[in-house]
Amino acid sequence: MTAIHQFVPALLPRDATGDHTLALQSALRHAGFESDIYVEAAHDDLWHLATYFEAYAERAKPDDLLVYQLSTASPLADFLLDRPERLVLDYHNITPSSFYESWEDHTAEKVELARSQMVALAPAAVLGIADSAFNASELRHFGCPATAVIPILVAIGGEARVPDPAESARLGRDHGSATVLLFVGRLSPNKAQHHLVEALWLYRRWYDPGARLHLVGPAVTPAYAEAVFALAASLGLGDAVRHGEDLTDGQLAAWYADADVFVCLSEHEGFCIPLLEAMHAGLPIVAHGAGAVPETLTDAGILLESNRPGVVAAAVHRVVTDRPLSDRMVAAGHRRLDAFAPSTTRARFVEVLGQLAGQKGRVA
Repeated sequence: MTAIHQFVPALLPRDATGDHTLALQSALRHAGFESDIYVEAAHDDLWHLATYFEAYAERAKPDDLLVYQLSTASPLADFLLDRPERLVLDYHNITPSSFYESWEDHTAEKVELARSQMVALAPAAVLGIADSAFNASELRHFGCPATAVIPILVAIGGEARVPDPAESARLGRDHGSATVLLFVGRLSPNKAQHHLVEALWLYRRWYDPGARLHLVGPAVTPAYAEAVFALAASLGLGDAVRHGEDLTDGQLAAWYADADVFVCLSEHEGFCIPLLEAMHAGLPIVAHGAGAVPETLTDAGILLESNRPGVVAAAVHRVVTDRPLSDRMVAAGHRRLDAFAPSTTRARFVEVLGQLAGQKGRVA
């Protein structure tokens, strides 16, 4: 049987791409395929599950199918371009460099390199797999001969996501009965947390003077993160904007359970897993309809054509005060999660890659 091996720049714990890679390997092995993971780097706790990518050259077989988890710049791209085996791109989106140009030159350069690697890889692949139609359209634009849309393999919920009681109590003491807006995602210009701060300022003026904004995620663009919190301070919101970083699963679940509404104003999203987490947590969602957000959310929330602060504040107020509407949104969110059931997604990956494993040429 043809082997299906994966290549990923970095295998990291509590990382969406890393979790996806491990879950896909498990599904492929369960289906009877030989499947190893080759990396440029890995967390110390995960190296035993991976092999340095250059070692593949000594193990390669002509019929191997190579799956590249593409989301960042890496020497893996050039390595795979030089390989004769068939290549599949599993594309997780690369943020355009324009979002970083005013903040960090080195980050802008890195994502520009990543996107140039995608341009080179796309025509060389026999298939591009994307977790959204939005991402699939990018692959086709850059010459990928065929694409398939399959959601990312993620486990939403489970025992590890039970709210931590101590964290829940601490959050409740901090804000009492005030309205809490939540967004989960790295602090980065494309996530547009500055628009959330602006919306909170108007929401407090118009509706709830004690309202708070909770931002969860690593500050991967430090200059932007500093600007976001400086903006909050300049608007008198220094104590109203709380940042959660390096949270355990239980603590993250507590932040979801503590919130009243999940608000996403990102200007570029390739999928947005936190939308699914919010659905699982039973949170109503207000989101700006940019990137892949509309197709991930569908009817499970309020989609806004504008991210202007007044529009966002009014939408949040409607959700918070209209309980029947909120209940309908939460129910729609639970139904929407069915489309991302891991069993369905695993079966689809095995089907698509399994068909390729029996083919020598390009997919029609």
